[in-house]
Order: sequence, then C-alpha cells, then structure tokens
Amino acid sequence: MVALVTGAAGGIGAAIARRLGEEGTPVAALDRDEERLREVAEKLTADGLDVTAFPVDVGSGAQVEAVVAETERRLGPIGKLVNAAGVLRLGRAVALSDEDWTTTFSVNVNGVFHLSRAVVARMVPRRSGAVVTVASNAALTARVDMSAYAASKAAAMVFTKTLGLEVAGYGIRCNVVTPGSTDTPMLSSLWSDHERALRASIEGSPGVYRTGIPLGKVAEPDDIAEAVAFLLSSRANHITLQHLTVDGGATLGA
Repeated sequence: MVALVTGAAGGIGAAIARRLGEEGTPVAALDRDEERLREVAEKLTADGLDVTAFPVDVGSGAQVEAVVAETERRLGPIGKLVNAAGVLRLGRAVALSDEDWTTTFSVNVNGVFHLSRAVVARMVPRRSGAVVTVASNAALTARVDMSAYAASKAAAMVFTKTLGLEVAGYGIRCNVVTPGSTDTPMLSSLWSDHERALRASIEGSPGVYRTGIPLGKVAEPDDIAEAVAFLLSSRANHITLQHLTVDGGATLGA
C-alpha cells in the first residue's frame, strides 16, 4: 500500500515522507512548491527510498482528485494518508485580512477535506486504511496572534475525528497529531533569527500568556514523524478518533 503525504517539500512533511519511506512504504509526496518538492523527492530517492513527487494545490478539490487518481494509477492503492500541509498567518484577530483568513483555511482546512474525501472514498471499498492529520497544540490552547491558524487547526482536528467515526465500520482509522513548537522554517518565521525563536519557545512569553516547554527543548521534525508513523502502523491497530500531542509538555497536558 502507498502512503500519501502532503506538505512534503520541507519541515514536518518531508520528515514524515522520509520516515515512511524508510519503512519500505512507497510514498507519494505532495506539495504546492514544485521546485522544493522535487529537490526533496530526488534526495530521498538518492537515499534509496521509493518517493514520487506530485505537485498540487491542496486548496483545489479538482487538482486533488486528479492527483489522487494519478497516484493510484501510477503507484497503486493508497493505504495511508498524512495531511501535513499547512500555512501560518500571524496577526491579531481584528487586524487579519480576508486574504490571511481565506488562505489559512484553504490549506489547513480545505486541503484536509479535499485529500481526505478523495483518498478515503477509495479506502472504503477496500475496507482498510489509516489517516493522520497534523494539526497543532494551538488547536487546544488559545495563542495570541494565532486566531486564524488555531481555528483552522481545530477545524481540521474535529473534521478528522468525525470522519473517523463515519468510516470506522470500514476498518479505517483516523487520528490527529498535535505538535507544539518544532524546529522548522515555520517556527523561525515567528522571530528575527533562528536561535531567538528556539529560546523564546523554550522559555515562554508571560506577556502573551504562553508557557515554555517543560522538557526544555523544541521538537525536531523527526519527533513528529515518529508519532505519525506509530498511528499509521499496526501497533496502533485499535486507536482511532484520538489526538496525540507532541509538545514537550507546553500545553501542560491539555
């Protein structure tokens, strides 16, 4: 069975594609950034992994349906879906533009819907499959300047769990991984430099009601990839409709 991973051009998505490829699973790697996606796919292929790049805008239902059909035609049935594509637009709720809001939801929510609809519809007749959506601990705890991002991730989480309830009778499992601060370009974009971003995440910011990280470190993309791989595997055979938070304790178990 093939694994399809969105947001695979970098960060968490690329780490997930590598982790699943290392298990011997053929991976369809999807992203809107065609150049970076091909670079990642070529590197993973050079490392001996079976990874194929499929450029796509996950916000387009038509594009997603076409690329899912092409994936199954070229690689075979999709047995694992990872919704890892995501964008972050920061700003106070009253200052966000329409474009900030719609772009955030186009990728973080519509993308999850489009991929899940196209892939799970094909899983149902086969009566097997597993879906993991990468959300965020911001879906569980309010964050200043993250209203659009947090709302989109909360929507993606509840959608995935509801989908899981609807298709459980077909043997399809749907779960969510909710990372906290992870050492990716998205985290670095929050601050003027990389080291400051890491330090601020670990120490927290009382002025914006944000705790630090009890474990004293930010996650690596591989940490998130391991959690995703577990939930997709037979080791999680009786786990569905759940979310697994990987944030070093930053949300204090919420």
